[in-house]
Amino acid sequence: MVKHIKSIVSVIAVAFLVYIFTFYVDGEMGIILLAFVVFAPLVSLFFALYAQKRVKVSFDCDAYVLKGSYLEVTVTVRKTGGFPLAILEICPYASETFAQNVKIRKLTMFNEEKRTFTFRLDAVVGGNGEVGIYAVYSCGFLGFMRFPMKAKLPDPASVGVIPSLPDIKSSSELFRSIADTVLTSDEEEENDTAMLFSANTTPGYEHREYVLGDPMKRINWKLSSKKAKLMVRLDEAVASVQPVIVLDLFRRSSVPAENAVRGEEQLLRAVFGLLFLLVKQGIACNFIYRDASGKSVMESVDNPDYPNQLLLKVLSIRVIPDKRVDISEVGSSVCSCVIATTDAGAGFSAVTDKLENKENVSLIGLSVASANSTSLPLWYLDEENNFKMV
Repeated sequence: MVKHIKSIVSVIAVAFLVYIFTFYVDGEMGIILLAFVVFAPLVSLFFALYAQKRVKVSFDCDAYVLKGSYLEVTVTVRKTGGFPLAILEICPYASETFAQNVKIRKLTMFNEEKRTFTFRLDAVVGGNGEVGIYAVYSCGFLGFMRFPMKAKLPDPASVGVIPSLPDIKSSSELFRSIADTVLTSDEEEENDTAMLFSANTTPGYEHREYVLGDPMKRINWKLSSKKAKLMVRLDEAVASVQPVIVLDLFRRSSVPAENAVRGEEQLLRAVFGLLFLLVKQGIACNFIYRDASGKSVMESVDNPDYPNQLLLKVLSIRVIPDKRVDISEVGSSVCSCVIATTDAGAGFSAVTDKLENKENVSLIGLSVASANSTSLPLWYLDEENNFKMV
């Protein structure tokens, strides 16, 4: 609005000066100036309107970037006609995971059919981010008229900002609690399997030695390390002794995004730090998160290389405001369940009420000040990368 007022004031000032010059200084030269003042805006208007349908803008950037580094975004502007274009104004943007120092770019195109320029975005917060162009304007060369381009703007790009993950020690109390529960469940299952073996004189449902061609996801890394050879599961019954890690990136629509992303990064660091430690120690897990469609999915994490791939998957997914994870697939036979949430306050019971057995369920929050509307124990990752109970 202020810009439009300045343009109107500028036009009035020019018209007043031409009037003074024509009637009080030099009439003949004043007529020439008057003709120019009328003619120039018309030409400027023609240039601006002509370019509205004759420019296509696109951009390209990487899908992932490390926190603390920068993302290069290359913008390409193509002219579809041969006539010179005056001024194009291109307005890029970036979400809150990047520093908000994005500048509007202006360029002209005379003989060029294509022009490109590159700008950098500083990645300052880990999580899912977005880069795009929210507007492109065709401007007259006099600078006081501007029209939005009629061509479709390019789709925004999802960019995952990879945070640094903590090196959580195996002496962490939360890890020991999960490991002890898994060990107890393991011993119970081995006893059940031994009884089944003696009754049927054939091995139970549990494991056999790996054969070339078996799916890698069916390898029990913990048992394999004990036996010094690869062992695979014969069916899914062993899933009952795998802890479940749940990621609930819940963002209230009433909370500014620039505040929410900080908490989401903290939770991602805590969850994947724990997940890396569990798998590294030979404890396979089931991991539940929301996919790009908002549906909750569960994946088995039993390969030491898989947490890295899973982290990239999560970072590529946009957070949906006011949407919580669904854990109805957890069931009642799980030995241990850890729910990591950015908000365990009001409304969180919609998640925990779906658990039939809450005996071995824990929560991971953001800090010692995190709200907890349940009676479940709440942990948080402190500045020294240790899990502590609130």
